[in-house]
Amino acid sequence: MVAGEASGDLLASLLIDGLRQRWPDAPSMGIGGAQMQQRGFEAWWQSERLAVHGYSWEVLMRVAELLGIRKKLRQRLIAHPPSVFVGVDAPDFNLGLEEKLREAGVKTVHFVCPSIWAWRADRVEKIRRAADHVLCIFPFEPELLAQHGIDATYVGHPLAQVIPLHPDRAAARARLGLPEEGLVLALLPGSRRSEVRYIASGFFKAAALVKKALPAIKIVIPAVPSLYDEVCRIAAEAGMKDKALIVKGRSHDVLAACDCTLIASGTATLEAALYKRPMVISYSMHPWSWRLMKRKQLQPWVGLPNILCGDFVVPELLQDAATPEALAQAALGWLRASQDSPATIEALVERFTALHHELRRDTAELAAHAIEKIIAPPAA
Repeated sequence: MVAGEASGDLLASLLIDGLRQRWPDAPSMGIGGAQMQQRGFEAWWQSERLAVHGYSWEVLMRVAELLGIRKKLRQRLIAHPPSVFVGVDAPDFNLGLEEKLREAGVKTVHFVCPSIWAWRADRVEKIRRAADHVLCIFPFEPELLAQHGIDATYVGHPLAQVIPLHPDRAAARARLGLPEEGLVLALLPGSRRSEVRYIASGFFKAAALVKKALPAIKIVIPAVPSLYDEVCRIAAEAGMKDKALIVKGRSHDVLAACDCTLIASGTATLEAALYKRPMVISYSMHPWSWRLMKRKQLQPWVGLPNILCGDFVVPELLQDAATPEALAQAALGWLRASQDSPATIEALVERFTALHHELRRDTAELAAHAIEKIIAPPAA
């Protein structure tokens, strides 16, 4: 298995749970993170080694290292073929590896369909060459892949099982030391250093404007532990270090506790939707990276909640539009609605609850069953 970043580590750990139910003694190895290793996974390299972002210079600096890791892994797996190789997300790394392994006779599964419906339609042919089977986390993906001759199974989104249908806001606030009453704004500027660099400053400046309009509001930020000091520095530069609660990790507690979140586009936006929280989705990156990404966009939405609902159910403020003033006004719209227009918030909660039910499946069981059919297909 190869899993990149924290989200891939979570997906892969759930998959290991499902596989262990069928094959209790089956070893797993490759590239993985802490949650996988807690389940007995043998990590030859850590997931964090694959974490890159965008198209800028930082990716170019890492490309030789990543290609070297992929070559060593490919040679090792071809020399000692596994029963099946599972690439968990990280398509830029995994699809090329899967293609070479499949050519060598190794069965390959790709877990999480690349976003061919949002950004990368050009990846369809690569997926067809690379994967014997694709495990999909969104319900519309298997049919889309079938149109291109790619076998796939919808296994649900594992976060829909992890996150409760009815989050306990009061309990989450108690765990964070926040008052049970009053408004709370959460800032989630991303989990990568490059994201924090481009997004966090605007979020903190927006939070300062919200704080000026609503002095009693609490501001809370769940910082990735490795980026905690950098987040604190950026908060200080924005004059917000002493006006905000910055915690290490605990993003789910923060989302459960808040009334609204300013949030970087990515998996965290789906987490916020599953917590039924109003949000303002934003993203900023290097201008060159943005121009390249913008040309590849296939839908009018960027945020997962909007893509899955097929509508702008929450605002998106991207790149040049993501000014502190615009972000603050959008957040204030939700925060004031929570006090003055509860029907508006309730309508959003109902939309997100329906989405939660649609995504809630026994992901570990369904994924393991699909992999079992790849390893030992039924006799004709």
